[in-house]
Amino acid sequence: MGKQRVLSGVQPTGNLHIGNYLGAIRNWVEGQKEYDNFFCVVDLHAITVPHNPATLATDTYTIAALYLACGIDLNYSTIFVQSHIPAHSELTWFLNCITPLNWLTDMIQFKEKAIKQGENVGAGLLDYPVLMAADILLYNADKVPVGEDQKQHLELTRDIAVRFNHQFGQGETILKLPDPLIRKEGARVMSLTDGTSKMSKSDPSELSRINLLDPPDVITKKIKRCKTDPVKGLEFDNPERPECNNLLTLYELFSGKTKEEVITECQDMGWGKFKPLLTETTIEALTPIQTKYKEVMDDKGYLESVLAEGRQKAGAIANQTLEKVKKALGYSVSI
Repeated sequence: MGKQRVLSGVQPTGNLHIGNYLGAIRNWVEGQKEYDNFFCVVDLHAITVPHNPATLATDTYTIAALYLACGIDLNYSTIFVQSHIPAHSELTWFLNCITPLNWLTDMIQFKEKAIKQGENVGAGLLDYPVLMAADILLYNADKVPVGEDQKQHLELTRDIAVRFNHQFGQGETILKLPDPLIRKEGARVMSLTDGTSKMSKSDPSELSRINLLDPPDVITKKIKRCKTDPVKGLEFDNPERPECNNLLTLYELFSGKTKEEVITECQDMGWGKFKPLLTETTIEALTPIQTKYKEVMDDKGYLESVLAEGRQKAGAIANQTLEKVKKALGYSVSI
């Protein structure tokens, strides 16, 4: 029996931050030998909100290069760009036609983002979960790494697959139902300016996050200015001290020490001593990633060959699924 398949992706909306890395990509790297992995740069999702056309292609290459720099191994994983494979858009249309509208309007993320965009909200934002479902279902993914904010989208994917199989499968499973891949703690890295909010690329304040490609002087400035509290001593898991818990967690994850070791080392520290320690540890952890990233970006031919190979491998699987879907729907034209 072959390895189970894992599918995941990141939007090319600027540089990845340490929340993306610690909450997702590092876990992908650590577990990649166990699975048949497909990691996508989801550039179609990137235009569901206002974006900059001048930087979209560059940002896409940046994310692909960061996958490699963070340790994604091509012996176990396939890296590809979503828009390079037309089957994503085509399957989305087919799934649109069987997805009830109220399933989409009930999605929490749509409600939250629609409020922010107001009258300018586009149909693409409403349709985002169907495109995500197409991404997953095209590759017969067994598991999808998800955080708290994506669980509802994965449930919708399963609902769409069940509905399609019931209506058009004639007793055959056309679309495989994926399961969530829940990872260990550290999946939620919080903002440096608000310990109750998740670190996000969409936060207007650059001080709220540390990007994977931030140089040492910028990392130093951000940690020096990050929000703390006046309480003496440092501790985990005090709900009244979210920033303290977040910063200790970052140190735990970047240092590789256990929670107990961090408590012993840091419980009597003040912020004046702890912040330089966290800064040094963060810079040391990110330096190998930044070095590898520069090597990859300096060899554009290599990066293009990786994405071309990914397009071929992923496209072959996606087209097989799409052909099954079209036949089930009654189409006779071969793709």
